[in-house]
Amino acid sequence: MTSTTIIALIVAVVVVLIGLVVARSRRSNDGVDSFRRQIDALSPEARRPVIDQVQSAAGRQPPEDEADDEPDDEDGARGT
Repeated sequence: MTSTTIIALIVAVVVVLIGLVVARSRRSNDGVDSFRRQIDALSPEARRPVIDQVQSAAGRQPPEDEADDEPDDEDGARGT
C-alpha cells in the first residue's frame, strides 16, 4: 500500500465515524422533536387534552407507600 492509499483510507474511516456519531445523536432527539412538531401542528382546542394529561402526570403525588423512604418503627415512631 502506498502512503496515499493509507491516507485516503484514514480519511474515509474518519468521515464514516463522524457520520455515525451525528446520526446517533440525532436519533435520540427525533422522538421528542417529532412529538413537539405534531403537538404544535394541532389547533389549541385539539392540543388541550394532551397538555392537561401531561400537566396532571407531572403533578401526581407518589403513592403513600412509596412516598416515605424511611421505614417506621413498630410503634410508628421514626428511627433516629
